[in-house]
Formats: sequence, C-alpha cells, structure tokens
Amino acid sequence: MVEHWNLIAYSALNAHAGLSGWQLLGAVFAAEWLIFLMPLSLVLLWAGGGAGREVALRACLAAVCALALNGLIGQLWYSARPFVAGAGHTFLFHDPDSSFPSDHATSIFSVALVLAFSAVPLARRLGLALLPLALVVAWSRIYLGVHWPKDMAGALLVSGTMAFLAHTPAARAACAGLLPALETLYRRVLALPIGRGWLRP
Repeated sequence: MVEHWNLIAYSALNAHAGLSGWQLLGAVFAAEWLIFLMPLSLVLLWAGGGAGREVALRACLAAVCALALNGLIGQLWYSARPFVAGAGHTFLFHDPDSSFPSDHATSIFSVALVLAFSAVPLARRLGLALLPLALVVAWSRIYLGVHWPKDMAGALLVSGTMAFLAHTPAARAACAGLLPALETLYRRVLALPIGRGWLRP
C-alpha cells in the first residue's frame, strides 16, 4: 500500500521528459543550493549572541544526529533511487546509494524545526523562514528524479524526532554545558575580528 501511494505521488511530482530552460535551472538551484541557507541561518544566530547560541548549537546537533540515523538506516535497508529502479525522469546526477531518508531534507528540516519552536525571537523567525524552503528542497529532489516521496516522509519523521529530542531538558542541559567551551574556542579562533568589533564576543 505504501509503495503504491509512493509511486502515484512520484508520478505526479516528477518532471516531464522535456524539462529545460529556467524550470530546470530553478529546480537544480533549489535542489543543490537552497540547503546552504541552513548553515547560514545557524551562523547568523550564533553571531547574534545571547540565548541564540544555545539554540544554534541544539539545532546543529539535531541535524548531525538525524544524519547519523539516516546513515544507519541506509546501511540496514537499501532503497533504490528512482533512476536505479527505472522510474520517471532524472535531471540531476547522483550516486546510486540508498535514497531513504533524504539527507538534504533531513538536515534542513531538523534545523528549521528546532529554530521554529524556539523561544528566541530571531531563531523562531529564521526557523519559520526555513520551513517553506525545506519543502521546496524536498519537492525539487523528487521533481528532478533523485528521490521518492517516501524519502521525504522519512526525512520529516527523523527530523521531527530529533527536533523534539533537542527541546527536552536533557538536551538543553547538555548544550548549555557544552556552550562555554565552544564560545572560548570561537573567541580564540576569531580573536582578530572580535577585537575589531566586527563580531560579537
């Protein structure tokens, strides 16, 4: 049943054979470059100082743990990508490794969800801005034929789980304990721009 609906959804979302021009370029941009807004958001949040740094750390760790879980799932269960299975049309080069869950969607959803449910205003705004972009990333990778819809559902499940765990008291306490050491390292490595007032200490 799941595979049946997965194939139906893939057929509806995958691009037609003649995809070209600005539609192809836009989809490739979304699939490969929008993801970089995620680390940029974390850098902006860290640079803002204050409570945002602890949230940025939790979001980063949630994404790392989610990707580690993805790797474990991929080792235990191989899911062939659409182009390996001979389904639809493919417009983006990708290694024929396991497709489930999507690493791109997992990473951006993990960060977006942690930030969106934060009590820090800047973090919440960044998270709410990232969420629709995460959906675009997920769509584009199906559209270009390197992922199935089920890969995105799996990514959302893994991301949601890690984002939930990142908001637990244990995770907050662990990140709060780790934060001073990371701030010390940050101040040492970037002492020059901090000393000149370009960055917050």
